[in-house]
Amino acid sequence: MTETNPDTRSRLYVLILLTALSALTFMDRQILAVLLQPIKQEFGFSDLQIGLITGLGFALTFGALGIPLGRLADKHERRSIIAWCRGVGGCIAAAGALSSGAGGLTASRAGAALGDAGGGAASMSILADLYAPTERSRAMSVFGVGSAIGALLALLLGPMFAQWWGWRASMLIIGVAIVLLSLVLRLTIQEPARVLIQAAAPADQASAPAARQSAVALIWNEPVTRFLIMGAACALIAGLSIGAWNVALLARRFDLSLKQAGGLSAVAAFLSVSGSLFSGWLTDRMAKKDVRWQIRIPVIGVALAVVFGLTYLLISDSLFEVSLACMLVYSFFTAWWAPATYAALSLVVPAQRRATASAMVLMAGALLGNGVGPIVAGWLSDVLNAVTQGQGLRYALVAMMCMLLPGLWAFMRALEFYPTAYGRAHPPAAVPA
Repeated sequence: MTETNPDTRSRLYVLILLTALSALTFMDRQILAVLLQPIKQEFGFSDLQIGLITGLGFALTFGALGIPLGRLADKHERRSIIAWCRGVGGCIAAAGALSSGAGGLTASRAGAALGDAGGGAASMSILADLYAPTERSRAMSVFGVGSAIGALLALLLGPMFAQWWGWRASMLIIGVAIVLLSLVLRLTIQEPARVLIQAAAPADQASAPAARQSAVALIWNEPVTRFLIMGAACALIAGLSIGAWNVALLARRFDLSLKQAGGLSAVAAFLSVSGSLFSGWLTDRMAKKDVRWQIRIPVIGVALAVVFGLTYLLISDSLFEVSLACMLVYSFFTAWWAPATYAALSLVVPAQRRATASAMVLMAGALLGNGVGPIVAGWLSDVLNAVTQGQGLRYALVAMMCMLLPGLWAFMRALEFYPTAYGRAHPPAAVPA
C-alpha cells in the first residue's frame, strides 16, 4: 500500500472527506427519527416496534462486525476498508426504499451499521496518524460533528424530502450519496503512515502472557481505557436514545407539527455541533497546561448535560420557553465528552490497537445506544402511557437521560488513571516542545 505523511492542506482534505462520509452515514441512521410518523401511519407500528426497527438491525450488525473490522483496520489499508464498508452500507440503506414492512426496514438499518462498523474506527485511526497530540482533540471534534451534522441534515432535509417525494425516496437519495462519496474517498486519498507510541501498560505487564492476550483484552484490562469506554457507552446510550425520540417527544408533548419539531431539533443539533467543536478546541488548549484536562472536559460536559437534560424533560409543559432553553443548553454540552475521549484513547493506546479501541466504543454505542436504548425507550413509553396519561415517552426518556450518571462516574474514574497512562505512552523526551 502507498503510505504518506500529508501536508496541512492534504490533512484538511482527508478530515473534511471523512467527516462528510460520517455525516451522510449518520443522516441515514437518523432519518427514521424524522420519518417516524409517516412510517408508523403507513404500517401501523407501535412505539416498541419502531424502537426495534431503528435499533435492532443496526445493533446486531455492528455487534457482529465492529471489533473484527477494527482489528482489520489495525493491520491493513484503512482507506479501502472505509470506502468498501461505507459504500456497501450505503447500497443496503438505499434498498430500504423498497421495504414492505418491519423486516425490510430493519434490514436496511444494517447498512448504516456496516458503514459505521468499518468506517468509524478506521477513520479515527487515520486522523490519529495525521494529527499531532496537541491538535488531535480538535481534529476528533471536527470528525465527531459529522454525526451532529448528519442529524441536522436529517432534521432539515428529511421533512422536505418526505413532503416532496415521500419517505422511500428520502432513504434512496441518502444511500446513493453515501456510495458516491465513498468512491471519491477511495480514489482521491492515500494511506498515511502509522505513527507509533509506547504502550500504556506498565513495564511489568509487558510479559509473554500479556503479549498473548487479545487486543480487546489488553485494552479492557488497562483501567484508563476501560473507564473511558464505559463512560462513552453510557453517554451514547443517553444521547442516541434521546436523539431517536426527541422529535416525536416535542410533537406529542407540545402539540407541534412534524416540521416545527424537526426545526427545533435542528437548532439543537447545530448547538451539538458547536459544542463538540468548542470542546475540542478547549481540550487541546487546556491539555497543553495540564494533561488532566483531556478528561476533565468530558466530566464537565456530562455533568452539565445531565442537569439541563433532566430539567428539560421534567419541567412543567406550561413552561415551554424554559423547557426549550434547557433542551438547547443540554444539546451544547452533551457532545463535550466525544472529541476529548476519542483523542485520549488514541494518546494512550498503541497504534496497532487504536482502531480496535475506537471500535469498542462504537460497538458499545451501537449495541446499547442504538440497540437497547431506543427499544427500551419505546417499551417504557408503551408501558408508562397507561399510567401517566399519555406522558409515557417523556418519562421513558428521563430514564435514558439518567444513564449519564454512571457515565459521569466512569469519566471521573478515568481521570484518576489518565496522567500516569499518558506519561507512560509519552515520556518527556518523546513529547514535542
